[in-house]
Amino acid sequence: MSDEAESGSPDRSDDAPTRVAIACQGGGSHTAFTAGVLRALLADWDDRFDLVGISGTSGGAFNALAAWYGLLTDGPERARTLLASLWDELAATDPTDRAANDWITGIRRLEGAGFPLPHVTPYQIPGPETGKDRIRGILERHIDFGAVPDLCTADAPELVVGTVNVNEGYFETFTNEEVTVDAVLASAAVPDLFEAVEIHGHLHWDGLFSQNPPINDLMHVPPARKPEELWIVQINPQTFEGEPRSAEAIADRRNQLSGNLSLNQELRFIERVNEWVEDGTLPEGQFTHTAVRRIQLGKQLRSATKVDRSPRFVEELRRLGRKRAETFLADHPRREP
Repeated sequence: MSDEAESGSPDRSDDAPTRVAIACQGGGSHTAFTAGVLRALLADWDDRFDLVGISGTSGGAFNALAAWYGLLTDGPERARTLLASLWDELAATDPTDRAANDWITGIRRLEGAGFPLPHVTPYQIPGPETGKDRIRGILERHIDFGAVPDLCTADAPELVVGTVNVNEGYFETFTNEEVTVDAVLASAAVPDLFEAVEIHGHLHWDGLFSQNPPINDLMHVPPARKPEELWIVQINPQTFEGEPRSAEAIADRRNQLSGNLSLNQELRFIERVNEWVEDGTLPEGQFTHTAVRRIQLGKQLRSATKVDRSPRFVEELRRLGRKRAETFLADHPRREP
């Protein structure tokens, strides 16, 4: 399903653009889909919409940051170019990287199928963390993190990256000028692939353990900047036909459910606020009714492929993202002038 309106939005009498926030769910390589979605949305971005916030977790954080940075430095076309070039580099293109990608993906498939394999942590592997160092280099080539604080003006969209604080045991988000290359790396630090990232004296892991994606921070903004619509780019399938029976199918569905847990909890709270606004429990002047729409990947992919960076797979997901976004925009209700 490419467009799922979960809460209606009251009619407006003026012709002001709809305030939109976009939340990008994490999911490893599957978030190449999100890059395709955002590139298509930005290609058809017009004065109907005003982007007031964008958030992301793990791979979703890469996409959110690239879109935000591109928009604020040189507009939608720059954002589209960044999203494309970022994933061109993240894909496993050289022979050594392809071999490593095939090996890791194969191990994940065997694990998902229930084969007993020795478990090795990144702390047991000698030498530098080449994977994390490579991602750091890619991010820093495309994003001038030193310029981020100056881009965080009052009119700029909120930028939110989700992580989990390993030491304190709570979700931690980094917003606006707090978004550093370390914060983005922490959001994607899958514990069995990368060492934790230390920020402000605490260790952080992949945001998939936390808000996936962050939504609460997008809503706690001044009333004039609160989103009227929240667009969720959802990687993990919401529904599943039949009963998972094989070890691999059970592992895949567990992965999907855990990935959607925090998302559905936060969306239920938004629905409750909408109800309170509608029945007068909350003053409409201070609390905004927010329509929730989802752009869903909508395919049952093996969780093992969340580490698959093969160019063909990445490109397949980007094309699917473009298709889903184009359908979403075509079906999006237009206001009467």
